[in-house]
Amino acid sequence: MFPIRLQKRACTDDFKINHFLIHAQTGFLGLSDGGLPYVVPLNFIWWNETVYFHGATEGRKMSILEQNAQCCFTISEEYGSMTSPVPAHTDTAYMSVMLFGSVELVTGLDEATAAMQQMLDKYVPGYYDTPLTKTHIDRHRSSLGSRTAVLKLKPTSLSAKENERKEERMYYPGKKIGDDYGIGD
Repeated sequence: MFPIRLQKRACTDDFKINHFLIHAQTGFLGLSDGGLPYVVPLNFIWWNETVYFHGATEGRKMSILEQNAQCCFTISEEYGSMTSPVPAHTDTAYMSVMLFGSVELVTGLDEATAAMQQMLDKYVPGYYDTPLTKTHIDRHRSSLGSRTAVLKLKPTSLSAKENERKEERMYYPGKKIGDDYGIGD
């Protein structure tokens, strides 16, 4: 794995990383389609130190994974812009995590159902009155007739970066440079 170049931005706090992965909304699966990069945004869950996501059993993503299951899964959340009287010091508050490893198809119906229930609990908590059934996972077909594939990535390596919010530097509409000097309009 390549080290983070700007080490002051490296995050090694396992609690913070885990919390971020549980709550972040969108991840980006990076694959190699021969010599071409292919990146797709996905809903996901971080559960049992594993990334789970789903998709159709057919399509470009699945074709690529059949040839090369190695991936990079990147999650990034932006928390706003931070101002500075020095333009080059204007910055963004954020956190990002990159996970590396191989994607595997979840073959057990119990694990697939549990992962999909975790996903429903994350994205639509409390919406359904009853838990997801194995029958639903086993029989569901998309509008194009494809079955649902549940996939997982148990990372072999991980790196995390952050630039924490500094409330006094956060940009808001109408903020002017004089506000940073205490000499507002």
